[in-house]
This record gives sequence, C-alpha cells and structure tokens, in this order.
Amino acid sequence: MRELELIDALETVLGRGGPRIVRWLGDDAAVVRARGYAVTSIDTMVDGVHFRRGELTPEEIGHRALAAAVSDLAAMGAEPGEAYLSLALPAGAGTDETLALVRGAQALAAATGMTIAGGDVTASTTLTVTFTVVGWTDDAAQLVGRDGAVPGDVVGVTGALGGAGAGLAVIEGRAPTLDPAVADSVRARYARPQPRLDAGRALAAAGATAMIDISDGLASDAGHLARRSRARIEIALDALPLEAGVIEVATACGEGGATFAATAGEDYELCACVPESGLKVVETTFASRSITVGFTVVGRVVEGEPGVVFRGANAALAGYEHSI
Repeated sequence: MRELELIDALETVLGRGGPRIVRWLGDDAAVVRARGYAVTSIDTMVDGVHFRRGELTPEEIGHRALAAAVSDLAAMGAEPGEAYLSLALPAGAGTDETLALVRGAQALAAATGMTIAGGDVTASTTLTVTFTVVGWTDDAAQLVGRDGAVPGDVVGVTGALGGAGAGLAVIEGRAPTLDPAVADSVRARYARPQPRLDAGRALAAAGATAMIDISDGLASDAGHLARRSRARIEIALDALPLEAGVIEVATACGEGGATFAATAGEDYELCACVPESGLKVVETTFASRSITVGFTVVGRVVEGEPGVVFRGANAALAGYEHSI
C-alpha cells in the first residue's frame, strides 16, 4: 500500500463537513473558521494496550479511538468540532482494513457532528490510532473543569456502569454464558462506546461544578475530581447504576457487581458534581433536550481530606492506570 494512494482513498471515505471547514485533506494543513474558544484534547490507542486487532473489527477500532477522544469534549461541555487522525500502520495492514477502520471513525464523526479534517499516516511496528479533537464554545464560562466541586454538591453519573468491562470479559472468554442479547449489548459497550456530548452540554448548562468522563473507572476518575477540587467525595457503592449482565460477569470474575463497575473502566459515561438545588434543573434540561440516558446520584461532596471514599466497599478501590 503506497502512502499517496491511501491518502486519495481516505479522501473518498471522509466527509468534508460543515461550513467551518475551509481547507482539509490535500493541503499541508486544515483551515477552520474559529469560534470564541477552542477546546482541544488528544487520545492514543495502541494495539496490545488499548485493544487487540484479533478481538475487534477494524470499524470498531476506528469508532472506539475517536469515541475516547470525543468523550473528553463531552466532559467539558463543549460543542463538537473537528478531529485530526494520526494513523501508524504495521506491515500487513492492507488498504481494506485501513479504510474500514477510518469508515468506523467517520460513521461516529457523522453521528456526533464532528468532522475528520485531516491527519497523517505512517508506517509502524504496531497499529496506533491517535485522534486530536477540537470542540468549541462562545463562552469559556460555559465549560466545566475538574476543579469546581464544593461541599454540598451531589455526585452523579450518566447511563449505566460496568458494561465495557463486562464486554471485554465476554470477548476474552472470562464471562459465563450470558443471554446472547445481553452478551451482544455489553460487547457493544466496549467496542462502540458512545461519547455523551449532549449530556455533557446539558450538565454544563444546568450548573455542573466539576465533571470528568469515566475512562479509567469511577474509582480513579472520581478521585481526579476530588484531588483537582481539593474536596472529599463519598460514593455509595450500592447506588451505582449497573449495566445488564454486569453482576453475572463480575460474579464469574470473583467480584461484586458494583465493585466491578467502579473499577473496570472504559464506559465513557460522565461523572459530574452538581449543586443539590440544581438537580431539578438537570432533570428538566435532560428532558427538554430529549436526552435518554439517565443521571443517577451516587454520592456527595463533603468536608474533609481530599480524596474519594466508597461506602460499602471492603477495601480501597482503584481503577486502571498505565505503567509508563
């Protein structure tokens, strides 16, 4: 596969996008009409670390890589914008596999209002997919960081937790025989996570004080909120909303369902701190914007030493952390 031929083929797969795109593939750099504030994040997925080529389809790899990056925009409450793809391809990665990977990312981009506006391709010993994503806002005060939680806030999560971890267990053969529909559902939660852009913007509009996407497990990610906010977060383990099938998979893995859900990671749901007085606003905002994922209160920000504590856990919980 020759580089220039691949770039030409990629141009037929990727959609040019909306009116902000002035120049994209084919030039040395993309040209995009700016808005008030750019919100930029970068995420890399490496074969053997974040996925295994034999366990996911190329389309799923592309979807998952873009979803992880876009989820960071969701956690800030930003509006979707542009994505830039860096693709490092090993020997044997043919044109069909590569284009399928990009088609998977492009399908998610179209569904979320993102435009893949450019990037780079190179040879490598390992398949590596990197997305830089840019979101936008006209008012920086509308964005939500990790550092604003204060005592009295409630802590909540979108959707249900543990599905991605259960899906990986199913893929790796560590799970019991589940109902086929449940097995397919949790596998999809791992292979095709959905970044909660709409929910993130709704939570920001409803007055969220701190927010993070759940990529490394709630146990770790709530800890990031606590440390950045210099606050103490207490979460009730039995309050966590669990994806269907998580309890069965967790039991097979020798864990409790809630503990598994708090530590498995890669759900790409949102964890947000909200003033208790704003809960009704969250409910109203979700309803007015037809957001179907729920927002479940699981804990509270309290006075005390910064950190996160899970009430009901037999030991301290921790999510995933890379060894570098």
